[in-house]
Amino acid sequence: MRAVLAAPPPTLLVIAKAPVPGRVKTRLTPPFTPAQAADLAGAALTDTLHTLATVPAGRRLLVLDGEPGPWLPPGWEVVRQCGGGLDRRLADAFAHAARRAPDAPALLVGMDTPQLAAATLSEPLSAARRPGTDAWYGPAADGGFWALGLARPTPQLAARLLHDVPMSTPGTGAALLDRLARARLTVHRLPELTDVDTADDARRVAAEAPGGRFAARLRDLTTAPEVAS
Repeated sequence: MRAVLAAPPPTLLVIAKAPVPGRVKTRLTPPFTPAQAADLAGAALTDTLHTLATVPAGRRLLVLDGEPGPWLPPGWEVVRQCGGGLDRRLADAFAHAARRAPDAPALLVGMDTPQLAAATLSEPLSAARRPGTDAWYGPAADGGFWALGLARPTPQLAARLLHDVPMSTPGTGAALLDRLARARLTVHRLPELTDVDTADDARRVAAEAPGGRFAARLRDLTTAPEVAS
């Protein structure tokens, strides 16, 4: 019991691009315009940040490509993404977490799962449930992953797990799971979620969380004349 009470709260990370037209959610165009796709990206990011704000944490870091805007809620520290491919940027995000809270676990999600519920993370990240877990892995329906967490993050471990993993392919998740297994980490699997990449994904995700900002924005946009039926 004493060890549970002394366990440090986790660091939560969101890696994201600022919702700028032409730079985010380009696979949503068509049917949406670049500005509409950016609106949807902003709504997804806002939903994600507000949900994670309700998950108990010691620190919350937004690892951002671009500039923060009025969509950024209080309580988030903004750190800049490094250069290079997504594998390098993910590893560098964990390095930021390790430097700021070296004894705390860290869990990272992207901006593509606005249907994420706080309970999906708060229960497995709780101090009572963490003993015996080395990593958390959230599979995405497209073969990728929507979440990765490390109980004892270090820059070296993050690089070992993520560098040169092929990103944005149907085999990305399997490649990461193989790295986790080779590192002999005990992995807690989180529920599978759908990333918002295409218009079909957007409709599916909005149906799963109809009360969110993302779903509301999608409803507004699908009645706009610019959007093809």
